[in-house]
Amino acid sequence: MVTISWAQTPNPAPAAPAQKAGPGAEAQIRAVIDRQMVDWNRGDTDGFLLGYDPKVVFVGEKITRGLEEVRVRYQTHYPTRASMGHLTFSDLEIKMIDPVNAFVIGRWRLERGAEGGGDTGGVFTLLFKKTANGWKIVVDHTS
Repeated sequence: MVTISWAQTPNPAPAAPAQKAGPGAEAQIRAVIDRQMVDWNRGDTDGFLLGYDPKVVFVGEKITRGLEEVRVRYQTHYPTRASMGHLTFSDLEIKMIDPVNAFVIGRWRLERGAEGGGDTGGVFTLLFKKTANGWKIVVDHTS
């Protein structure tokens, strides 16, 4: 018979300290959002979409999966420069979940003339993930 005393039982490894996001993670995420706004306001949908991960999920009036489907969604909803209007984001709150994930909530507003459909806006929640290509939106829930 083998007897094991508590003194012989190895101690469990201490828990790893909580990791913090690298310096400037929030600033890098804000830069992605700011770049999207600039690209949108230049009428550059392709530039705007660079902020998204290829496997993005967009939740709006329906669920759209993948960058190409999101591209079609934007081009369908905003087919002309007038319908794209002038985009602004406001009330942004960036919260780090861990070093490679963050969420952003905020408001969006499009100022458009009558020919573009008139002004509109709403709120959004974005889930960002740090990838080999920088911070990318993996989930966009916009209403």
